[in-house]
Amino acid sequence: NRVFRRGERPSKSHPRFGQTLFSKKFHETPIRQPVDRFRFPKSVIAPSPGCRGTGYGVSQSDHRKPASINNIGATMTDLLPPTPYSDGDVDTNDSLTPSLESLAAERFSRRQAIFGGAKASSLAFFGTAVLAACSSDDGNGEGPVVSAGDNAATSAGRIVTLTGSATGIKGLKSSGWSQTSGPNVEIMGSGNEVTFIAPAVEAATDLVFTYRATNIFGVSKTASTTVRVSPAVLGFAAVAKNLNDIVTVPEGYSVTVMTRLGDPLAAGVSAYANDGSDDNFAQRIGDHGDALHFFGLNAAGSRDDSSSIRGLMVQNHENLNVQYLHPNGPTTNGDGSRPAAEARKEIEAHGVSVSEYKDSGNLTWSYVQNSSFNRRITPNTPMSLHGPAAGSAMLVTKYAKDGKSGRGTINNCANGISGWATNLTCEENWAFYFRRDASDATARTARELTALSRYGVTSTSGNFSWSKATPSDDMFAKWNATILGASAADDYRNEPNQYGWVVEIDPYNPASTPRKRTALGRFGHEGAFVQIAAGQPVGVYMGDDSRREYLYKYVSNANWDAADANAADRLAVGDKYLDNGTLYVARFNADGTGEWLPLVFKQVPNRPAKGSTPEYVFADQADILINTRLAADALGATPMDRPEWTAGNPVTGEIYLTLTNNNASNRPLNGTDAANPRHYGDPKLSGSTGYGSPNGHIIRLREKANTTAATAFTWDIYLFGADSTDADPVNVNISGLTNDNDFSSPDGLYFSRKTNPAGQVKPVMWIQTDDGAMTDRTNCMMLAAMPGTVGDGGAKTITNKASGGSTAQQATIVGTAASAANLRRFLTGPVECEITGIDMTPDGRTLFVGIQHPGEDGTPAAPTSHWPDSQAGSAAATVRPRSAVIAITKNDGGVIAL
Repeated sequence: NRVFRRGERPSKSHPRFGQTLFSKKFHETPIRQPVDRFRFPKSVIAPSPGCRGTGYGVSQSDHRKPASINNIGATMTDLLPPTPYSDGDVDTNDSLTPSLESLAAERFSRRQAIFGGAKASSLAFFGTAVLAACSSDDGNGEGPVVSAGDNAATSAGRIVTLTGSATGIKGLKSSGWSQTSGPNVEIMGSGNEVTFIAPAVEAATDLVFTYRATNIFGVSKTASTTVRVSPAVLGFAAVAKNLNDIVTVPEGYSVTVMTRLGDPLAAGVSAYANDGSDDNFAQRIGDHGDALHFFGLNAAGSRDDSSSIRGLMVQNHENLNVQYLHPNGPTTNGDGSRPAAEARKEIEAHGVSVSEYKDSGNLTWSYVQNSSFNRRITPNTPMSLHGPAAGSAMLVTKYAKDGKSGRGTINNCANGISGWATNLTCEENWAFYFRRDASDATARTARELTALSRYGVTSTSGNFSWSKATPSDDMFAKWNATILGASAADDYRNEPNQYGWVVEIDPYNPASTPRKRTALGRFGHEGAFVQIAAGQPVGVYMGDDSRREYLYKYVSNANWDAADANAADRLAVGDKYLDNGTLYVARFNADGTGEWLPLVFKQVPNRPAKGSTPEYVFADQADILINTRLAADALGATPMDRPEWTAGNPVTGEIYLTLTNNNASNRPLNGTDAANPRHYGDPKLSGSTGYGSPNGHIIRLREKANTTAATAFTWDIYLFGADSTDADPVNVNISGLTNDNDFSSPDGLYFSRKTNPAGQVKPVMWIQTDDGAMTDRTNCMMLAAMPGTVGDGGAKTITNKASGGSTAQQATIVGTAASAANLRRFLTGPVECEITGIDMTPDGRTLFVGIQHPGEDGTPAAPTSHWPDSQAGSAAATVRPRSAVIAITKNDGGVIAL
């Protein structure tokens, strides 16, 4: 441990070195360095253990001076006394650290650590905070004296950067960081500067990190710093309502436009001209992108549920902005026929797309045009039917003579994701695509006419008149449900029964045949949220998207086996859980309880006659599943205000359902109930269409004993949509919404993935809107919420008011009021769009969102939106809008919303 004098050399026999390591003069007289001083940015740091004034209960004797090297030491000024850490409206620390804001303009000193006459210092950064150094040393005078930075406070999901420096140290060989205590995090990077994402915690939790510097002789010194992590909070400023023709996100976030309408999905397919001349939508992204999901891939191209840098984007394509698909809009000939080329393009623009996405580094996303995984599933794609209804005579057609096969999927709206990595796409408003000539009514039985009417298969032309395309082809003929032949095998009278199902797709196998799961019932499926719990049956929660329709639940016969999560034959796993089980429909009681009513043959009574509609007698289980709406009617289920997306809280297991809106005819003043309690008017909407429940609400339920197989539940209304500017604050704006979080017509619903801090402990829920009532003030939007639990509010009686001024009272059960802490607007979309479709990468650092039908009311000559071209800041006045997926990232690389 002796210090060599100038010019002296170690000998071969020196016990420390054993041999001569160098012959040059190596010891220089150190120069005392001035103490560095920094001005705090806008955040907070608390001192580390071993520093005076920490508030950590460290005794004075624990605060040792660093070892002296040639009598050169370092000092540090005391920090201000600790105060509670505050971040916006929510406290995120329990008074052991100074306030971020209180130290914003304060200066402070950090210790100098001297090694070999040079300074070895450490800084740590997170957000905009600077962590002051506080050295640690064992006092024996050997090796480097290092510093690891002061203690700091942050909250879950935020990026923390630890930076250590050891500049000018002669003989320094290596330095780096490691974690020594607290919940494990992934340290990203190496050397002096590393980062990590603060983990999810239930209460303030300390993580300790050690910085180590080692010289060429193998002698090391370490110092530690503590980062206190508090529970997650919403970490962005609310986006203001606006009518701009761009996607607006909070400051600190960026938007990348991904796949757009018409983008090619195969090598050799030309770029989309976007002037109506393009065709071949069997190899292009479809229109009206809706629900989406990111399925991970590893570098070898195999399934990897943890991958956040490469994956398959599976997206629904619900409908068309048909005016933009053709040069001058769609063509209809004098005899009512349509050109076959136009009809084919329109048909192929529906369905589902699979496209590969990749991050080339630093959250730089793009899609891969020639990926072998890319695929289009359209109304022409072969399907197979599975479950109890497969093979029924009611499913026999000219194409599917055995009733076990089919062709195509259409009007694909929301989705569901299985626990075995398959995609469930849902067929919503399929009924309106079919034509039935007037002559068909006389050829049908009374039972058939009842069923067709209940589902709305009543048009004499069908959407887009595809059945009248010329020259004729079987792909067009199937849209004519008129009885034309001697039997069902000779025409397409039963083709409507082939639609209205949940369809399972294996995204990893482009050659696989999608399977329609008949056990889940046939109706206007909006979504199919899959709930999986160890040792319990698989549950699937589904809304029927039409006014006065119902909420359904399917429960598998088989209990979940975790081994099935990684099975090679994913669709076979679907056979196990989705083909054999019980379908239920919900009845909501006035006292906040509810029941699941089984849709099982011989347990469902006949549907009573009503007016000119005769009694409907169910023939078998296939009949109940094909005509599920009739069976739900017969059981007395609760008609809801247009049930749409379902989503489940990954922590509490509670199920949420968006109820988009209703009108006065379907929700009259004296026709409200506890689960659908409002009748009022919206000033933007005129006449009777403006009354009813024009802003919608979100209901939630908790299963009895928290089991998917429960037949009873409790419920409350989580949020009521309202325009905060002009809504009655007592009877309409019941949730206490403000300009920063008011919304109307909730539609899409999603919880952040449980694989990242935004989906853990208190998960972030995302609400997307499809609105017509607030569009004079703002384009459609997406909000981030941190909801509580069923029962966190209480009973309330609402006074409803009809257009004529008459009133009626309705008792209901409401959740806790909204606040800036638990609900904020995160995004607004471009002109005339709907925000629909959402998922994130497993790490939570990229959020994918669907922007549907921007400029839907425009014309080819005068588009009313130019998005996504307008996202860059400007676009030509003639540029046609396109539905597209966007990727949203946080500029500092942190978890979205936190």
